[in-house]
Amino acid sequence: MEGKVALVTGAAQGIGEAVVRALAEQGVRIAAVDRNEAGLNSLVVDLTSIGAKVFPYTVDVGSSAEVEAAVEQIERALGPIDILVNVAGVLRIGAIGSLSDEDWQSHFTVNTNGVFYVSRAVVCRMATRKAGAIVTVSSNASKVPRTQMSAYAASKAASTMFTKCLALEYAKDNIRCNVVSPGSTDTEMQRLLWKDENGAQPIIDGSLESYRVGIPLGKIAAPVDIADSVLFLLSSRAGHITMHDVCVDGGATLGC
Repeated sequence: MEGKVALVTGAAQGIGEAVVRALAEQGVRIAAVDRNEAGLNSLVVDLTSIGAKVFPYTVDVGSSAEVEAAVEQIERALGPIDILVNVAGVLRIGAIGSLSDEDWQSHFTVNTNGVFYVSRAVVCRMATRKAGAIVTVSSNASKVPRTQMSAYAASKAASTMFTKCLALEYAKDNIRCNVVSPGSTDTEMQRLLWKDENGAQPIIDGSLESYRVGIPLGKIAAPVDIADSVLFLLSSRAGHITMHDVCVDGGATLGC
């Protein structure tokens, strides 16, 4: 992958940060995209200090105009985008009856529209070059119903199917598009759901009350576990894989 150009959304923290770090280790030039300007700048300073080529772009992926302008700017500054990783996402917990219109819309604005806007802007350029690889980080919640997570699950299911349709339409242009669906992963988003520092254990154990199977491997994922799967799907070793959804959840969805 050395010398290739990648665009990673949700790059300032969690899984997005892990993907940026993993790509940087491969010698990829990275456009790190996020709304969190301070987090982006901190990441870039850290990685450039060890020789990585990472460049910050403060962008709201829920804005079509901002996305299009940023992609144009990235290609002028860094060169043609070879790799896209859609990671940016939001999660708000709540029973369906208590969800506000804004709660619902915010999930689709980032988790679904953001994937569409960024993918559309990038894939149209990739198609002219007849090459590219795209991975969307979705969720195992796109596969099974979850209590208190209806908006999140629905928005992730939409982005998963969109990415598969993207793969089908652009296969003729030698562009591979795949999905990685994490389960519970040790990120800031995950820790917001915990009641205390032992918050991972109830997730590992599962809950009959909320119809959640536990995690058979007995642990939640680290962000690098997800990044490793993303890198595989982007690499030449996955050169004949497209429209695939890799679930990285320690068995929590029982292979669904």
